[in-house]
Amino acid sequence: MAMSSDQAVEVLRAAGEPTRLRILALLAREELAVLELGRILGQSQPRVSRHLRLLAEAGLVERFPDGAWVFYRLVGPGDVRAVIDRVLALIPGNDATRLADFERLEGVGAERAGQAAAYFADNAHRWDEIRSLYGSEAAVEAAILEVAGDGPFRRLVDLGSAPAGC
Repeated sequence: MAMSSDQAVEVLRAAGEPTRLRILALLAREELAVLELGRILGQSQPRVSRHLRLLAEAGLVERFPDGAWVFYRLVGPGDVRAVIDRVLALIPGNDATRLADFERLEGVGAERAGQAAAYFADNAHRWDEIRSLYGSEAAVEAAILEVAGDGPFRRLVDLGSAPAGC
């Protein structure tokens, strides 16, 4: 399915602003929440939210809730994604702004990992109790396989598969 000329103009207009282009580059690497994007970009939550709204209206990003957080990611495969990928490929890998953003993105990843480790350390003694509050392991595994599909995958996340007491 090809884009109409009006849709192409809307996609390019949304992507053609410096902050929004930075957001697209970041989301090409990682799903992020508004506050995380704000920290990386050095911008306020309302300003980042406005950029994300414009990107979503143009069909370049999707928002999805995860608990109390709302995360954003690039749209899936298709013509719009192909335009995004092509535009991002035109930016040199040594672009100073992009490199600085990616460095701050690594800091966000480290912060997430620290928070997850702290949560599990605080709750390891009652992990079986917490786990029992949710669906069966078989149902969870089936749901993950259904959503994940066949791959290939860039990143693999261990969803708490350690034995009890670890």
